[in-house]
Amino acid sequence: MRRDSLIALLWLGLAAPALAAPPAPAKTMTEKSPSAPASFEAETRAWHAGRIARLSSEDGWLSLVGLHWLEEGETRLGSAPDNALLLPASAPARLGTLTRKADTVSLALQPGVSVTVGGKPFQGGVLRTDAEGSPDTVALGTVRFFLIRRGDRLGVRVKDAEAPTRKGFHGIPTYAPSAAWRLEGRFEPATTGKKIAVPNVLGEVEDMVSPGTVVFTVGGQEYRLSPVEEPGSNQFFFIFGDLTNRDETYGAGRFLYTDLPKDGKVVMDFNRAYNPPCAFTPFATCPLPPPQNKLKVRVEAGEKRFGDH
Repeated sequence: MRRDSLIALLWLGLAAPALAAPPAPAKTMTEKSPSAPASFEAETRAWHAGRIARLSSEDGWLSLVGLHWLEEGETRLGSAPDNALLLPASAPARLGTLTRKADTVSLALQPGVSVTVGGKPFQGGVLRTDAEGSPDTVALGTVRFFLIRRGDRLGVRVKDAEAPTRKGFHGIPTYAPSAAWRLEGRFEPATTGKKIAVPNVLGEVEDMVSPGTVVFTVGGQEYRLSPVEEPGSNQFFFIFGDLTNRDETYGAGRFLYTDLPKDGKVVMDFNRAYNPPCAFTPFATCPLPPPQNKLKVRVEAGEKRFGDH
């Protein structure tokens, strides 16, 4: 699963639910945050510039324009309004038909329609989903689409390099880089195959493998976060919420990746906490913070709320 993708999971156009308000009194940082060294600040800003470049690339999350869940049988797709699966206006009025038979989906093209898969001409046939690694991406002009699996659902995710969300993007506000939010935590490994229940914006809950817990201190108070493992990844992935979700950061929480433990320690650099794809598009299926990852502290670091989300 790609870093920005897990999950990378995208949704149905419903507003992501806000996190439940934790009990008072709230904890916050009491120490004065030291000025970030020039090298630390430059490193943080360079990381965020790379993050923005990936997000706003032609194939980034900002290019997402549609998500259609497939029923058993045939689904016509194209740009004409009478298609069940509507593609952007630059696509052919009648592109073809997707046919779902149980867990298999095939594409039959209309005569005269030319598309590619993996950069090579594609005449039609079975399409691979993202559950099998990289999905088969059907491309024509600026439009791309591919199959995703979410539980028992099979959907078609549609992207367009000319999407208004991409063309009108002007960056994401962030907190100023602060060395005070680059914390070293103690890793407590799970003794057995631990799984945690992770909800998502579709109202589903997935049991995900968690290697243990990271314990860290903010303002003299100890806090804990449980990462989840992603297949093939050499990092920990944290889905977390905090008290800034109420007013300054995305209401449904943020994501953070860290390196794996070294000598029992994990560096938690919250300056690299970032918004999930659902903060930018109504067509994402993002995971939400599990209850144990909702911190009763303001994490005033990383990305802030985007737009009116």
